[in-house]
Amino acid sequence: MPPHPLILGITGASGLIYAVRALKFLLAADYAIELVASKAVSMVWQAEQTIRMPSDPVQQEQFWRQQAGVESAGKLICHPWSDVGATIASGSFRTVGMLVIPCSMSTVAKLAGGLSSDLLERAADVQLKEGRKLVVVPRETPLSLIHLRNLTALAEAGARIVPAIPAWYHNPQTIEDLVDFVVARALDQLDIDCVPLNRWEGH
Repeated sequence: MPPHPLILGITGASGLIYAVRALKFLLAADYAIELVASKAVSMVWQAEQTIRMPSDPVQQEQFWRQQAGVESAGKLICHPWSDVGATIASGSFRTVGMLVIPCSMSTVAKLAGGLSSDLLERAADVQLKEGRKLVVVPRETPLSLIHLRNLTALAEAGARIVPAIPAWYHNPQTIEDLVDFVVARALDQLDIDCVPLNRWEGH
């Protein structure tokens, strides 16, 4: 386990399976995770899985562990989206970086503009100002010129942009195989290798 935790930000973009699979592999590899889900996540869960995400942090931990299928491994702390006074809102709180997966275009726009209206946005802004790793996995199509400019601004500020676009050379057989490819490539940007993946080995 690294000496400092990883922040996992989850926004209201469609594709929460990306967050669940990332959490599954990170906890199974015994990582410490500080998780913050945006206000819109509960609505998306209701739409995609017809289940309700609890708002209480303790119940949220049980909820996310249940979704990930990892009951006890790793360390998971969940923060309310509105708690801008949480540990992860300060640059003095050491982390190995932050992964925002999936990331909505609304969140991309706010991060590109330096706006911090909730804890997730503040935590991401802290990673940028402290020169730490921020990995953003946008899930939207098609991308407008505004989206592209905002993503460019984030990249110029130091964030790594990993679009939710799977590859096919690893011979995927299931939806999870496609999702896991994206998760693995996102975690690569944080120097984390905990997702089983048939990597490209050349001809």
